[in-house]
Amino acid sequence: MYWEEDKNREVPAVSDDVVDLVFGMECRCLPVDHAYALSQAVQAALPWFKDEPHAALHTIHGAASGNGWQRPDEPGAVLHLSHRTRLTLRVPKHRVADARQLEGRELDVSGYPLKLKQPSVRLLSTLTTLFARHLAADADSNDEELLLAWAAAQLRALEIRPRKMLFGTEHFIVTPTQPIRVRSLMIADLEVDESLRLQQHGLGPHRHLGCGVFIPHKDISEVRK
Repeated sequence: MYWEEDKNREVPAVSDDVVDLVFGMECRCLPVDHAYALSQAVQAALPWFKDEPHAALHTIHGAASGNGWQRPDEPGAVLHLSHRTRLTLRVPKHRVADARQLEGRELDVSGYPLKLKQPSVRLLSTLTTLFARHLAADADSNDEELLLAWAAAQLRALEIRPRKMLFGTEHFIVTPTQPIRVRSLMIADLEVDESLRLQQHGLGPHRHLGCGVFIPHKDISEVRK
């Protein structure tokens, strides 16, 4: 892990060059491992989505825990969703109108109907701790030092200097060809402009499957505790 102390930050204005388009939705449940099926359903409606460099899918997550219920992880398990659950696509400004065409559409996600409602536009976050639930790396995911070196190199290519990084446990995204090995990644103590740049560009491959898509998170010190 990398760890350096805090430093002063200036807060730049947040542009709308890349935004999150947040759809209300009607869907009672989805498979826990729904990334591939949801991505295919979105691409069927938006053929440009996979090849758009700044487009990405946020996979859908119900509550991780609460009222004694834990997120299931056994094969074939499903997520039971509330009416507050949203589908979010990260898209560049010039694709917002195109992505809005999903409004009113019903997607078939592994046999589960998912109907999309009117979306709202959400600007990227200025928080400086970011989290990716899934990151596909071109490195041996069993060697955390290699993973950290790979992630640091990818960040430096975006002119981002890593200060604090923490990988989570390994899991897999199932696809028809082969499973994709992924791990979660938290990056903390970014400059605000670095945080915005990382949210805009993402990290690693398969962002149409929800990989390398960063969202704001509580401070890394809370996680370490």
